[in-house]
Amino acid sequence: MDFFSGDPSSRRKVDLGGRSNKERDREKLLEEARLEREQRKRVRLHNQSAAQIQKCFRGRKVVAVARPAIRSEFCSHFGEFGEKADSTVFRSSSKYFPQLFFFFNEKDAGDCQRLVQACRLLQQSLRETGDVVALFTENGQIDGPLVIYRVKRLTRICLQTLHVHRNSLKAELLQPVQAFNSLTNSATLLLDTVLTLTGDNLPWSEVVLKYLLQYKLFYLLRGIFLMVEPEEKTTKMTCIESAVLVFASRHVRRLRSDTSKLTKGSFSTDILSIPLVWKRFPIFKQECIKEKIWAHSVHQIAASLSELPGILPPDTCPGFPSSVCLLGNLLEIAAAAMRGPDCELKLASDFALVTRYLMERLPASFYKFVKALDEGYEDEMDVDGFGKVTTPEPELKEQLKYAEEYELLKTLVRVTCSSSASSSTEAPSSTEAAAVGAVCAFLYATFTVLPSNLVMTGLAYRAELVPQLWQYIKRCHLAHSWPSLELVGDPSDAQLPADLLGWMLPLAVFCPVFSYLLTTIDNEEFYEQQRPLSLEDLVQLVTILKEALWQLLWVMSAKPPSIVSTQRLGQTLQNRMFSSKAIRDRVADVSASLLAALHDRNSRRQFSPPQHFHAREAVDENFFAQAEGENTRAQYLLRKAPFLVPFTDRVRIYTSQLTAARQHSTHQTPFPRLRVRIRRDRIIEDAFAQLNPLAEEALRGTIRVTFVNELGVEEAGVDGGGIFKDFMENITKAAFDIQYGLFKETSDHLLYPNPASNMVHDDHLHYFEFLGKILGKAMFEGILVDIPFATFFLSKLRNKHNFLHDLPSLDPELYRSLLFLKHYSGDLSQLGLFFVIENNEYGEQMEIELLKDGKDMPVSNKNKINYIHLVANHRLNTQIRQQSSYFLRGFQQLIKMEWINMFNEQELQILISGSQEGMDVNDLRSNVHYAGGYSETHPVIEMFWDVVKTLDMDLQQKFLKFVTGCSRGPLLGFKYLEPRFCIQRAAPEDASEETLDRLPTSATCMNLLKLPPYRSKETIQEKLLYAITAGAGFDLS
Repeated sequence: MDFFSGDPSSRRKVDLGGRSNKERDREKLLEEARLEREQRKRVRLHNQSAAQIQKCFRGRKVVAVARPAIRSEFCSHFGEFGEKADSTVFRSSSKYFPQLFFFFNEKDAGDCQRLVQACRLLQQSLRETGDVVALFTENGQIDGPLVIYRVKRLTRICLQTLHVHRNSLKAELLQPVQAFNSLTNSATLLLDTVLTLTGDNLPWSEVVLKYLLQYKLFYLLRGIFLMVEPEEKTTKMTCIESAVLVFASRHVRRLRSDTSKLTKGSFSTDILSIPLVWKRFPIFKQECIKEKIWAHSVHQIAASLSELPGILPPDTCPGFPSSVCLLGNLLEIAAAAMRGPDCELKLASDFALVTRYLMERLPASFYKFVKALDEGYEDEMDVDGFGKVTTPEPELKEQLKYAEEYELLKTLVRVTCSSSASSSTEAPSSTEAAAVGAVCAFLYATFTVLPSNLVMTGLAYRAELVPQLWQYIKRCHLAHSWPSLELVGDPSDAQLPADLLGWMLPLAVFCPVFSYLLTTIDNEEFYEQQRPLSLEDLVQLVTILKEALWQLLWVMSAKPPSIVSTQRLGQTLQNRMFSSKAIRDRVADVSASLLAALHDRNSRRQFSPPQHFHAREAVDENFFAQAEGENTRAQYLLRKAPFLVPFTDRVRIYTSQLTAARQHSTHQTPFPRLRVRIRRDRIIEDAFAQLNPLAEEALRGTIRVTFVNELGVEEAGVDGGGIFKDFMENITKAAFDIQYGLFKETSDHLLYPNPASNMVHDDHLHYFEFLGKILGKAMFEGILVDIPFATFFLSKLRNKHNFLHDLPSLDPELYRSLLFLKHYSGDLSQLGLFFVIENNEYGEQMEIELLKDGKDMPVSNKNKINYIHLVANHRLNTQIRQQSSYFLRGFQQLIKMEWINMFNEQELQILISGSQEGMDVNDLRSNVHYAGGYSETHPVIEMFWDVVKTLDMDLQQKFLKFVTGCSRGPLLGFKYLEPRFCIQRAAPEDASEETLDRLPTSATCMNLLKLPPYRSKETIQEKLLYAITAGAGFDLS
């Protein structure tokens, strides 16, 4: 409803655009005129289209009406099925073929018989004259265009008829090739006619073949091939196989002189993408290899990779995608063909190029790691050009395993790396680099798609990839020039820059294979025989790896990569396999694993100075600041490749992490300080009963200890931290003593869990969990304890698996025996060994099978490697699996894995026990505080330090324990001792002799030594030695 506004005058409308009404009307008029023109144009096009359609319809209607009449005329003149015709029908003036072409319908049975009769007449005439061209000659002349037209039409309708009636003609098509001589076999007559009229020696052959290819020659033949099921495989060369081979050979010969790219309907796309084609036609596979048809197909596809997805035929069924079938068939035929020494570099390079490209585009259901890559997304997904994920056929997945064939891998590596095997130090040529890059990309894709064990085994042992690819990497390194590589067929904006891909791809393949090889190489092979690389080469390899990792993890990494991609799952799989992020992450992972394995070997027996593994001599404060944060580059680098950072810097980061965790526990824990009462003669049992049930939060909190001596009396002293340190040293000494039965020692007196601990303690596993907590608590509080662990058990603290080369840390004698078996050249079966191992614990002998029915499986030269590794695995992993698992469970309640994974086993032992070099007296003196009148130049202090310097290592450790509660100094030196060590005068300068007869005392919670002002060095030595060796608990404090 409108209401009166109070203003009777109407408001004038003002155009703020600054234009007059006339100008506005002009624009409106022009727009209306444009719209009218477009409307007239649409009407005109509509009328023209309607007229064209009507014309076509009328023409077809007239033809349809005329066909029966022409057919009747044909039958009256040449017979019902052309039986009255003779060889003159092939001449230009004859109406035989024009009439046949006009009314022919491949679905009409009568027309098909007439076509077969025409083909029969052609073969009969050729048997008489032997000259195809002469049949089409009239009066000594030949009408070229007309003949070509008729040959084109005849060959085309023959193929179409075969395709339409392929099921009814199946038996005839699958007859042996000798059936081509028959004039009664309809199918072979049709095929033979096409083959005859496209012969190489005919003047029109190339034109006709090009015409047939344009009208889907191989697509029609594909339909015929598909009528043979894989289980119906042929055993002899059939007519259809022979025909396809002839067409393929002619097609290949034409391609050699034709630079045109791959098009729809070619042999490469339509025949080689038939599901399991070699299983259907095994003889056909051998002929394709013999005639090198498959090789030319590979070259053709390689030249047109980017167009391939658009020209492949439609999928036969959901379980057999055409692209995957093409990949499987290429892999299968290559496994058979690429075995000899005559494989060319171009073929190896193009084959690797094509198969890599197809592997990238595998549907998700064929992908080994798609689920991990896209965790959090739905399984059903739309993948670029391939539709929904479908369940792959098992036979097709099995066909993809031909990529694991040892001979195929061996040939690819040999051919592409052969030129790098020389001692040349020049940078590789562009051709060589492209071939190596193509093969490395193929192997990288293979690692991604297939389970890697068989691939790794083939590359490591059969193909010997490591020494051969190393020569290529070494040449690039020495020449300071890594060739640029591109992934042919992929859009350039979706891949890494070519210069980065040039060094990342070879490392992405080399590193995992070398790491795999190192798990089986013993120390004699590695150091004495220097296999697979010399020690000099290993030093260069370390340089390459550390620089690559530093670039990947620190310089190039703006932020640490996230585990789960945030992009839509609709992104194509190939973009993820070879995306910048995927390749960088992969190279970082495998390079770091290899560098860690080499660092581990070097820690046990040096082939390079330890500092050679450091990317930089020291890291800056920016790095330390990031290391203490969350989700930073520094943290990511320390998690991936900690050995790039010097040990002292890593210890500094580790101690800062522990300090932060202790402070967090102090502020966050709801538990008050826990007090426990411990009897010294029952320290393990009392501690287990009171501490083992505690929750993780309580264990991280402050624990105060009151000791009870042998008389049942509480010891003097208030625990400000010092008594707890003493408790930790005593319980670790008692619980890890081999006399207690939970641990055993090696010949080098290094500790590891007792495999027979269940025979000593009924509740042994919970005791292992408790001891894990005790060790974790000691490390959490920064208390060093003297527990020398065996290296292979320290690996368990890092959640690592032990291998053969770790066996010397447990049983050097067994290790030498296994090496003897490994290198034994005689007949091992004569030694009477079986896949069993004997355990003899506490007089009880037990036989354990290493494999099912191992007691009946003799060790031979063929299976000795498996036996050796099974024995090593049993000793190093299996027999202590339960004990290690429970120990680690307790340990991880206090110590995060990310903290200790920054260190290898030898470094971890230093974190636990400190350096074995003894106390640095000068370092302690430089970081001491004086109180009560003492100073650095005080005579008593000078005499005191002279006495301390004369103490041996054992007495120095006792002195440290006396004043700090711990016999080991801080990892980074006494500068980091909290609180700072202090020496306080315990009496006046003019104290009486009776007062000066007292012993020095200490307050370990404050790292305080109370030292009376003795008057001679001898007195200081006597009193100090008595105090630190008395072993009277805290009664002297």
